[in-house]
Amino acid sequence: MMFAMNRKSATVAAFLLAPASLFVSYASSLNYTRGTMQPTTSENQEANRTAIAVLLGERTDSEGFPPGAAWEKARAIRYERDWTGENPDPQRATEVRLLWTAETLFIRFRCAYRNITVFPDARADGWRYELWDRDVAETFLQPDSTDPFKYLEFEVSPNGYWIDLAVSHGKIEELHSGLGRRVVKDEKAKTWTAELGIPMKSLTGNFDPKRPWRANFFRIEGEKEPRFYSAWSPTRTPKPNFHVPSAFGVLEFREN
Repeated sequence: MMFAMNRKSATVAAFLLAPASLFVSYASSLNYTRGTMQPTTSENQEANRTAIAVLLGERTDSEGFPPGAAWEKARAIRYERDWTGENPDPQRATEVRLLWTAETLFIRFRCAYRNITVFPDARADGWRYELWDRDVAETFLQPDSTDPFKYLEFEVSPNGYWIDLAVSHGKIEELHSGLGRRVVKDEKAKTWTAELGIPMKSLTGNFDPKRPWRANFFRIEGEKEPRFYSAWSPTRTPKPNFHVPSAFGVLEFREN
């Protein structure tokens, strides 16, 4: 989650550790979706981009994640441009691969970085409200696009903190998804890699691999503005804004 208008913090009191019953109204910033959501046009035709999640055929490892060789069978998507689709920065390039089983959606981010800025603290389980105010990799998922104002958001930081949110008509709620994550930093290569395991039951009540979802993938890096806001499918808003469901791409589930 992000945007340069200090996002929700203009209307939501900042606090370090959100209670489990978190349910926050965006109030006057509600137009972060209503003001930007538009039908696909020639200007946002990149919303037709397609990501592929491949069926995991191997057993997961002792930590519940796909083995390394399995990830290489997944189709990589890469992005290094900002949210407008311009200003490439190869030193902040991001690669995303996706695998699935009937029980779990696995996502791996491999992130090149210039510098890393993270929060030093989080809730006991690593959940951290306003995680987007530091470096993160983000996934927005919309299993059901019937209501375009409803989608799910997952973020992970280079030090393994995370957040999961259900976004609905200008409100956010902690999803309690049971998200699993594993993060490794390679300082020599200047990369950090995050593997996420999201239980399917937290994403949809009736998973059908023949039914495509809508999705987008993002990165944020930088200690202070101007920060680097990159997107797989550009949102092309005047200011950085990831909350543009009309710009989401397509996520398909395939067996190979």
